[in-house]
Amino acid sequence: MTPPFPFHGGLKTVRHKTESNRETILPGSVPERLVVPLRQHVGAIAKPLVQAGDRVLKGQMIGQPDGYVSAAVHAPTSGRVVAVDQQPVPHPSGLPDWCVTIESDGQDRWIERTPVDYQRMHPSDLRNFVRNAGVVGLGGAVFPSAVKMNLSGHCERLEQLILNGAECEPWMTCDDLIMRERAVEIVAGIHILAHLLQPREVLIGIEDDKPEAIAAMNAACSGTGYQVRPVPTRYPSGGAKQLTKLLTNKEAPVNGRSTDIGVQCFNVATAYTLHRAVAHGEPVISRIVTVTGHIAQPRNIDALLGSSFADLIARCGGYREGVERLIMGGPMMGFAMHSDGVPVTKATNCILAVGADALVEPPVMPCIRCGDCVEVCPANLLPQQLYWHARAKEFDKIQDYHLFSCIECGCCSYVCPSHIPLVQYYRYAKNEIWALEKEKQRAELARRRHQARMERLEREQREREAKLRQKAPPRTASPLDGATAGQSPAEPALAAPASIAVNVERSE
Repeated sequence: MTPPFPFHGGLKTVRHKTESNRETILPGSVPERLVVPLRQHVGAIAKPLVQAGDRVLKGQMIGQPDGYVSAAVHAPTSGRVVAVDQQPVPHPSGLPDWCVTIESDGQDRWIERTPVDYQRMHPSDLRNFVRNAGVVGLGGAVFPSAVKMNLSGHCERLEQLILNGAECEPWMTCDDLIMRERAVEIVAGIHILAHLLQPREVLIGIEDDKPEAIAAMNAACSGTGYQVRPVPTRYPSGGAKQLTKLLTNKEAPVNGRSTDIGVQCFNVATAYTLHRAVAHGEPVISRIVTVTGHIAQPRNIDALLGSSFADLIARCGGYREGVERLIMGGPMMGFAMHSDGVPVTKATNCILAVGADALVEPPVMPCIRCGDCVEVCPANLLPQQLYWHARAKEFDKIQDYHLFSCIECGCCSYVCPSHIPLVQYYRYAKNEIWALEKEKQRAELARRRHQARMERLEREQREREAKLRQKAPPRTASPLDGATAGQSPAEPALAAPASIAVNVERSE
């Protein structure tokens, strides 16, 4: 077996895995009310297909994909739609978003589920089926999987299909548990991906601190040719670029995609949901969530999408004393919640309750240019320079240092002896650049519309003038012209003075 190829930077973190991985996955309950966001994926928000008062069944599509980069949203249980409006959602901004609120009828009745034979389907039909099943990346990025399954125009042949089971974020164990308990179904999902993408080899990367998951996946992959590759436990080995480097020694170009180097990467939980959609006709209506930290009984729950964070925490025995903050995701890349009343989405892989002891924040001091951030940056960037330009709002210069190659892993902030919140500066700069770019696009669109309007008005004016010329009657000869047979057109002008003279004589 080929040894892993180390990536630049990274660090060892305190793992905190055993708190939540000692118990099996707990089946989720059906709450009385579910708030299902229509934006649970990267790309265009799903278009609502229901309105208040409608009855829905479990698995029924309630949000239709809108555009190529989009995915469907489905009802997690049967019941009645009570509202389609804006509700609080798990997002760093704390702003509300469009949601469908469903009041459960307690019957949990499914739609008619129809499996499909993926081996007999045309690739475009299969991708469209996956899109309508709401399958997205469940590692946290929630990018629509149907788009990643289309290699047209990106590479002629896929060399490596990588399944990401590294799960490097501290506290988080949802992927660990799904590999332990549902390895056979994950491998069934890999079969679908391999059939569609036709890779030369399939590699499954798992951090070496998950021996039970490695054993389960090895057993499920027996006879398939798929290779389970343990990788060193080093954060952020679960990043797609870092895992690709570890397994293949390849690095995607700065402004390119992994497909440019013949690699595509999917999360193991995504492969599982793909299998459930294709083989059982079940759209994505739930996901496994790690509930951990200052919780009475930390564990993983197979939670219905739309369940509130508070519901899941109550299922785990509630909070322990001293909780000060609730984080969605891990401590490195997660973000704080404003309330535990927000709903679970496809991006919710972990709910971490943090105690006051972990929130002691030393004062921020000036940068001492020690270079520790450079040493740990897995993207091989210059965090120090990015910080200075972000702080000075020099957004043109910061892009020269490849700001958008930053994966916001938090390694630089973690090791900074001056306690500078570096990642927050990078996020701020990215958001400002995106806002400026959108404003520039709006201005350009307005300019093109104005130009098109002026061209249209000029064209219409020319058309009106042409029509008027066509409708004008032909010019008839005037008696004053004096034009008679054999007389040239110039003669009337010469004759006019003579006639005037005759009249003058008569008057005299």
